[in-house]
Amino acid sequence: MLDLLNDWVNTLDGIVWGPYVLIPLLLIVGIFLSIGLKFIPWRKLPHAFATMWRGRHHHPDHEGELTPFRALMTSLAGTIGIGNIVGVATAILMGGPGAVFWMWMTAAFGMATKFCEATLAVKYREVTPDGKFVGGPMYYIKNGLGENWKWLATLFAIFGLVASFGIGNMTQSNAVAANLIKLGGDYGISFNHLAVAIVLLVLAGIVLLGGVKRIGAVSGTLVPVMALIYVIGGIAILLVNYAQVPDAFYQIFSSAFTGHAAVGGFAGSTLALAIRFGVARGLFSNEAGMGSAPIAHATAIVDNPVKQGLLGMLDPFLDTIVVCTITALVILVSGQWHAEGISLAGAGTLTAQSFSTAMGEFGSWLVTAGIVLFAFSTILGWCVYGERCAIYLFGHKAALPYRVIFTLAVPIGALTELSLVWNLADLFNGLMAIPNLIALLLLSPVVFKLAKDYFADPAHKDE
Repeated sequence: MLDLLNDWVNTLDGIVWGPYVLIPLLLIVGIFLSIGLKFIPWRKLPHAFATMWRGRHHHPDHEGELTPFRALMTSLAGTIGIGNIVGVATAILMGGPGAVFWMWMTAAFGMATKFCEATLAVKYREVTPDGKFVGGPMYYIKNGLGENWKWLATLFAIFGLVASFGIGNMTQSNAVAANLIKLGGDYGISFNHLAVAIVLLVLAGIVLLGGVKRIGAVSGTLVPVMALIYVIGGIAILLVNYAQVPDAFYQIFSSAFTGHAAVGGFAGSTLALAIRFGVARGLFSNEAGMGSAPIAHATAIVDNPVKQGLLGMLDPFLDTIVVCTITALVILVSGQWHAEGISLAGAGTLTAQSFSTAMGEFGSWLVTAGIVLFAFSTILGWCVYGERCAIYLFGHKAALPYRVIFTLAVPIGALTELSLVWNLADLFNGLMAIPNLIALLLLSPVVFKLAKDYFADPAHKDE
């Protein structure tokens, strides 16, 4: 019975994440919003970084829970994860170097999507009786579209709540445990699986049970530090191998519209595969349009929704344009992606092999540390997402029980591999996007006007 249900969920998952539903829908919405915003996410990128820098602090008269910077870091905690390391390797193995170009395209148009999501999240957020600032798709659907659309908001909250336990919890803790145990095995150290699970439970509990402010504080330190170390390590490899970098870019651009011929252990790819896996992995990485990130941005202490929208659009830029590009270039420069014996099953180790080719054992340690800490930060970010969905569905008193249950699920993921749970989580993660995208399209005139008014203000128009 379970096998039959798993097959059924797998089939639905393939349809939702296939080339005819979410992938074209997410891109079309991103392009529409980019045009409607007159490409503000591209034109105002320097202003967005300046806003992020100023957002480390907040005005005492402004309302919210987290500084704009910490709200952004909490959002990035949920997006910068395994997709930036393993997902990029999978895209290249299945779609060739050209897949990286299509990852960039998802980020370029996804910036407009994230701008709108974060802006609407702040615009239509609510305050619970105990002082929590809650927002996201369920709230901008209910408050922006009206009572007749509450069913759509409820659907999103249900999808988000289910997805939080899988894609944002157990799959991540499983990746943490698997990589720690593998790393220990490489050096003759035997990590007890149960001990790893208990340590994860304790560490997660210390942070998660402290609520969104403690999660924001930890994410505000962990995410930028780990991302910076990973990026610096990747840049160091590229500087040492600078002569191969132009060829890596040539491979990306030349095969983006033609596919790539078979070479070494690489089986080759068509244009369709380059687009499909580039777009799919890009969307999996930056989650533009999925509706998760605006839940974190809704907690920001700001006086104007557009200010947080500017930070929201940095999500795909930092996640995909920066971190994923570093991973991709290191893989291409190393040549490991077409080495004999490399297969899709080896996607998880391809990035580690590519880093270790240039940096020796330290490279392998760096990637493993990246996977472990990025996965742990994803657990933190998704706890906020799931908690807000629970509050919407059951009221503000559901926050603490949810965090307790979410924390207890962490060691379950570390100890077991429940394929049905993984597939259900992936399916519900995809289903989250549908109500969110409907809301973004219907509320787009609101965002366009807010953005126009913001930059028409003499204080902002020349920025």
